[in-house]
Amino acid sequence: MTESCATKTAQRDGRIVIEDDWPGYSLDLFTYPEHYCGDLESVYIPHGVIMDRTERLARNIMDDIGDHDIVVLCVLKGGYKFCADLVEFIKALSRNSNKSLLMRVDFIRLKSYLNVLIVEAIVDTGKTMNALLKYVEAFQPKMVRVAGLLVKRVANGVGRLPDYVGFEIPNLFVVGYALDYNEYFRDLNHICVISEQGKMKYKV
Repeated sequence: MTESCATKTAQRDGRIVIEDDWPGYSLDLFTYPEHYCGDLESVYIPHGVIMDRTERLARNIMDDIGDHDIVVLCVLKGGYKFCADLVEFIKALSRNSNKSLLMRVDFIRLKSYLNVLIVEAIVDTGKTMNALLKYVEAFQPKMVRVAGLLVKRVANGVGRLPDYVGFEIPNLFVVGYALDYNEYFRDLNHICVISEQGKMKYKV
């Protein structure tokens, strides 16, 4: 992360915390699909930073639960890019280490689980995560861990924080990296703040 962004971030309990006054990067510094011109305010987290942080989370997961067979559960379509990249990093680390982590990926279905890693792109109120944890824990898995790329600071937050957090961010409407607004912006590699024009343009 560049020096300018670092001045707006802090590390808390293993999380990277992006402070409320971080404005993001100018769109002029990055490339993004031309059809979103005017629909974005800023690049909030560039794709390269997302990938670096995801690789670090993969290393943390390997350190904690390597040598265990594990089922990776991907939550909703918005989490598929983060989940896919995280799994690829874990596989690469597994190939190059003395630990062997056997994985399979599911999109939440009723079955019996032993060791579970739940992967979600964004956690805000925590209600979805609480409901999912209750569902999974009903099958009495040996271990459950949660990885979340983004955790929003919201006043009505409930539930626990993910065990592995990429970034803690203010309560902003962000899109990109498979996070959508009415199915738009999934093709955007960076995580960006949507503009008011973008909200109106793609409003259902």
